Amino acid sequence: MSFFPWVMIGIICFIVIKSLVDFIQGGKSHFRLKLKESRFSSEIFYTLLIIYSIVILGFGLIYFILSFQQITLVEHGELKQVSVFGSLIHSLYFSGVTLLTIGYGDIVPIGVGRFIALMEALIGYILPTAFVLRLVQTRKEHKED
Repeated sequence: MSFFPWVMIGIICFIVIKSLVDFIQGGKSHFRLKLKESRFSSEIFYTLLIIYSIVILGFGLIYFILSFQQITLVEHGELKQVSVFGSLIHSLYFSGVTLLTIGYGDIVPIGVGRFIALMEALIGYILPTAFVLRLVQTRKEHKED
């Protein structure tokens, strides 16, 4: 496996991890949440939507890059040759299904892709909890101000 795909995967992982850390810490980044009393906050909704989109795109790109290295996603139990665009669509679809813990089973990772899918599923499972904890913490800080 050449050096370039690993550099790209490293950059993607950095962006995904940085986004998650900024969201969870609620620091000085653009993910700082502002709440109004007992109202739905579109800002919170859009922040969570952006975080999920970044993670889905990030992992989708990782699966896509690995597909060029013969680490592929298997569809319905058989390897299928698809176009580059088809591979990108499969990768993004699989990433979304995995992150949202739906897991239809129509596309299955092989090789190191299994470990990557496991990490993505773990993030998808923990992210809502982190969101609720961040929401409670932000409301508490808002009430103290």
